[in-house]
Amino acid sequence: MLKNSYVWIAISSLWIKTLALSFIGFQLRVQTFLDALLIVLNPIGPLMLLIGLSFYWSKKVKLYPLIGIMFLITALLYGDLLYYRFYTDFVTVPILFQFSNVGGLGPSTVELLSWWDLLLFADLLLVGFLVFRKKLPSLKPVKRAKRNYLIASVSLMLLTIGIGLLNAPHLFAESYNREQMVKNIGPFQYHAFDIGVAATSSFYRLLAESNDTAKVIEYTQASDVESSSFGMAKGKNVVLISLESTQEFVINQKVNGEELTPFLNRLVEESYYFSSIYDQTAQGKTSDSEFMIDTGLYPMESGAVFVRKAENEFIALPHILEEKGDYYSAVFHGNDSTFWNRENMYESLGYDHFYSKEAYDVTEENSVNYGIKDMPFFKQSVSYLEELPQPYYARFITLTNHFPFLLEEEDQFIEKANTEEGVVNRYVTTIRYQDEAIKLLFEQLKEKGLYENTIFVLYGDHYGISEKYDQGVMDLLNMETSSLNRMKLKKIPLIIHVPGQEGKTFSNNGGEIDIRPTLLHLMGIHSEDPALGQNLFGRSDEHPVIFRNGDFITDEYLLKDKRCFSLEKEELVDAVRCAPTEEIVREELGLSDEIIYGDLLRFVE
Repeated sequence: MLKNSYVWIAISSLWIKTLALSFIGFQLRVQTFLDALLIVLNPIGPLMLLIGLSFYWSKKVKLYPLIGIMFLITALLYGDLLYYRFYTDFVTVPILFQFSNVGGLGPSTVELLSWWDLLLFADLLLVGFLVFRKKLPSLKPVKRAKRNYLIASVSLMLLTIGIGLLNAPHLFAESYNREQMVKNIGPFQYHAFDIGVAATSSFYRLLAESNDTAKVIEYTQASDVESSSFGMAKGKNVVLISLESTQEFVINQKVNGEELTPFLNRLVEESYYFSSIYDQTAQGKTSDSEFMIDTGLYPMESGAVFVRKAENEFIALPHILEEKGDYYSAVFHGNDSTFWNRENMYESLGYDHFYSKEAYDVTEENSVNYGIKDMPFFKQSVSYLEELPQPYYARFITLTNHFPFLLEEEDQFIEKANTEEGVVNRYVTTIRYQDEAIKLLFEQLKEKGLYENTIFVLYGDHYGISEKYDQGVMDLLNMETSSLNRMKLKKIPLIIHVPGQEGKTFSNNGGEIDIRPTLLHLMGIHSEDPALGQNLFGRSDEHPVIFRNGDFITDEYLLKDKRCFSLEKEELVDAVRCAPTEEIVREELGLSDEIIYGDLLRFVE
């Protein structure tokens, strides 16, 4: 076998580092002996293969390239760690190409750093010192030793992948469950698989045919359950308000004796309020929420549809409303038009106009964090709204309540919270500011005579506080830390306000993908186009709310991290209870992916 101290020191140190990140940084859950075995064994084969690049094509081990390879592997692991700390997810190739859209890492990288991170680079200093001082012998590897080394590397990789498939038979069919992928085939094999998927994804469209849409249409033609609310908002203007990073727990919540959202609390009493709607976004965050609401399809498991598939044909709400009611559609957002590739995607979704940053008077004084503050944003937007031909479908996307939740003191309407998490404490102030901004918008619309003939849909676009800071939220709400309570924090508010109608609260489960059919129901529109959401006024309690990583929740069970919980007993139960619903999850996510990757809606007449 290969005899070179530097090679084995490099492999050993990187292996220990990977194990430390797997168990401590990524907190991969060990449920069986095979889980532990795979986490321990998976890194060895690929590390051997990669370190071997320092001598495969030379007569001796090249020490400085060896250090370079160690550095690149460490940088990859550290990038994974930083991304995971905020998003509780793993980096994918598409997200690297849209990194300018990744909220959080740029504005507040310091929030994600720790002094312990320096230990990740300690082995580089050690090997660098040994190389520089020539403290260890460096024997030349012979051809036979190199061949055996290569065979051993590849064999270990194949062996662990095989064990991984034995441990998780649906591993590659559920590749959207990245934690399961990393646990069963390791972080390095996961990245290799991800690169392969990204490289071949364009072939799906080339191979797609018109008859591929048949099963999709058949599955999605669920009948709309009519209720007394059907057609209630027929012909009215539609205003959607995306509440940035707003989680459901803020509604009717008090901090230091003061309401977090006093205006929204009053609005809830006069509206249809859905209190158990879940954030179903993936790596596209706000753009994913927009995509689900407009198309009734799930986001992509990797990257964002807005960036990766903007050239596709879609049957979106602007298309349907224009066809059924001659609606004009517009989006208002005080950020750059290129952010999340919105300038191109909105055209594909059928919007008539996009009022982006260029349409606003944006100054240093009226901006914070990601752009213009919500109050000046709404003040300037209303003048544009007045000019739109009616009826219109208008979407407002707020910005101020965005990680890392920065706000000048003069804009703070409430004192910060007093938890041990600064992010949570600041979140309280930006949520309160957003509430005041929404109040201002409604006052302006009433003054301009644009309120009475409008249906308002206000929804949280995605979570604001990631699991990294969950403990601060648990302290704020006096909740115990548990998987079930973490799932409760994935709830977002959904308020549908129809002026003149009495308010009512609905506690049935649902997701963002269900907003589209619910809105069409209220507007008295039957749509037979392929879409996967369900009308919330008649949604089946048994149908799961599906998350992009394969988790789900029904009225009885919760599947989280491949663990099945009974909601009634609030305890773990046998995984067989969740197995039938997992089949539904795989089918539904698979159909959505087929539509998007194959661009199948181009075949729908």
